Amino acid sequence: MMMLLVLQQCMKILILPVYVLYFTKIYNKIMHKLKETLFKNMQDFANPSGKLHLLEIGVGPGTNFQFYPPNSCVTCVDYNPNFQNCLLENMAQNTHLHFENFVVASAENLSSVSDNSVDVVVCTLVLCSVNSPRTALKEILRVLKPGGAFYFIDHVAADRSTWMYFWQQVFNPTWGYLTDGCSVLRETWKELENVGFSKLNLQHLMGPLVLNLVRPHIYGYAVK
Repeated sequence: MMMLLVLQQCMKILILPVYVLYFTKIYNKIMHKLKETLFKNMQDFANPSGKLHLLEIGVGPGTNFQFYPPNSCVTCVDYNPNFQNCLLENMAQNTHLHFENFVVASAENLSSVSDNSVDVVVCTLVLCSVNSPRTALKEILRVLKPGGAFYFIDHVAADRSTWMYFWQQVFNPTWGYLTDGCSVLRETWKELENVGFSKLNLQHLMGPLVLNLVRPHIYGYAVK
C-alpha cells in the first residue's frame, strides 16, 4: 500500500507540470482565434465614461490579458498565491491595461469584491475544477453590475450517449487526482442556464485538442 501511494505521488509530480504547461501556453495558442472572437465585444459593457472594470477569476499566469480592451482596469483572482510572481512578467508586457489588485481567493468566495462592482467577469478553464460551479456562478452574479457580462470558456462532459462520455467516466477519478481536482464530467451549461442570468449566449464546440477527454467545450457570455 505504501509503495502504491509513493507511485501515485510520483506520477502526480511528473504529470501535473505537463498539464499546467499544456493548458496555459499550448492551450492558449490553439484557442487564440476563439478567444479573440469571443472577447471582441467586451468593450460594449464598459461604463458610460468608456472605462471597463474587469475581474478575472483563476487568472493563472495571465494568458488572457492580450485580449482585453485598452485601458481596462483589471482585478486578478486566483486561489494560488504563487501565480502573483508569474503575473508580474505578463503585466509588464500588457501595458495597455491598468492592474488594480491581486486577490488570493477561490471562485466560490469572492468576499473581498463588492456587490455590483465590476462590468465584466472572465473565467477560462476554471469551472471545471471548482468545488461548486453553482456557488461560483452565484458569486459572479453578485459582483457583476446590472447589465454586466460573464465570459467563459471551459471543457465539459460529452454527450451521455457517446463513447467519449463512457471514457470520461472511466478516467475522471485519475484525471482529477493528477490535475488538482479538475473534472471532465461537468455539465456546466446546465448551471449557466439555471443560475439566473437575464441573457445567455452559449455554444458547444469540439476543441482541436490532442486529449480527447477534454475536447468537448462550451464558450460564450452571459448577461446579468
